[in-house]
Amino acid sequence: MRRILLAVHEARDEATKIAVAFAADLRTQGIDVAVLDTEAEALRAAGLDDAHVVTAAPGAAAGCELIVVFGGDGTILRAAELCRGTETPVLGVNLGHVGFLAEADVEDIQDVVRVVADRGYTVEERLTVDVSVTVDGQVVATNWALNEASVEKVARERMIEVVVEIDDRPVSRWGCDGIVCATPTGSTAYNFSAGGPIVWPEVSALLMVPISAHALFARPLVVSPDSTLAIEVVGAQSAGILWCDGRRAAELPLGSRVEVRKGRETVRLARLHQASFADRLVRKFRLPVAGWRGAAEHRWDEEV
Repeated sequence: MRRILLAVHEARDEATKIAVAFAADLRTQGIDVAVLDTEAEALRAAGLDDAHVVTAAPGAAAGCELIVVFGGDGTILRAAELCRGTETPVLGVNLGHVGFLAEADVEDIQDVVRVVADRGYTVEERLTVDVSVTVDGQVVATNWALNEASVEKVARERMIEVVVEIDDRPVSRWGCDGIVCATPTGSTAYNFSAGGPIVWPEVSALLMVPISAHALFARPLVVSPDSTLAIEVVGAQSAGILWCDGRRAAELPLGSRVEVRKGRETVRLARLHQASFADRLVRKFRLPVAGWRGAAEHRWDEEV
């Protein structure tokens, strides 16, 4: 039997109610539904009759055709963890604010049911990064990220001092609030807020963006996906913290070295339609494009 795993922002009543209705519609199509043990109680309270319950941990999506997410980008990033090592695609239904990773909005839910039932979706492979932390030559932590790995200061009143390098060659030393190492997928997230470039998802590259650097040269860098980005924590009083997708953290004492490289695994995102990335930018960020004289069927009106 086909099985779909649901991941839900269970703290939001709207998300649980929509997920329960979605599960009922899938069952009418002969599709089994699985839920996470951390969300099962909230879904039952919202009216879910019965579902296969799995442990919320990396690999939880094993054996599932798809994981459908009801929430914002944070919930989608959590779902990506559940798919780690399984190749199960993620399909996001946006209940957040921008929801850049989401493929559908709540108003499209019946279309989502139909496309999932018909297996009418396509799948995109998204580049990730693998991250390692060494202290005194010993690896003390490893992690990964779909959007970004960021090295940040711990003390609000003090900058973090870092030396950055690309492919074992030093590039610059910065006193800053932090460094963002992003993927093209993450270029519209923390990277964007830090002043980094937006990169089309089909472009294979890695990005490095300093945050509030006190330096003459502090420009965003875009490098080959085969490059290794490294950040060394230096200075007499510097200490930092590593965040991966804003969800998983590791302390960085003085002398820590963080290396970021292209990930061994991708994240697979399910798509319902083949809209261009430019159209997605305009729709998600509500960019002003009135006056464009392109083809009539692609024009955006004043409300977009």
